Amino acid sequence: MVEPMNREERDAGNRKIQAAFLLLVTVSPPLMLLLGDPTPTQLAIATGAGFLLGVVLVLYLRRLAAEFTAGRGRRPR
Repeated sequence: MVEPMNREERDAGNRKIQAAFLLLVTVSPPLMLLLGDPTPTQLAIATGAGFLLGVVLVLYLRRLAAEFTAGRGRRPR
């Protein structure tokens, strides 16, 4: 039978998901910009803007998830 995840495993998994989400949001604007003919400066600005947007979204989603899990306690089985 599969045992429930402990706190350390859950935190490690959450960090991996957050890093993957941040990477996805960071690389999306420069990749879309490559459809045109961007200058290196434009690519750098798009990457920086994507990173800042990704950080804001990760922080927002972390806060939102904390609101949903704050009131929940584990039920004994």
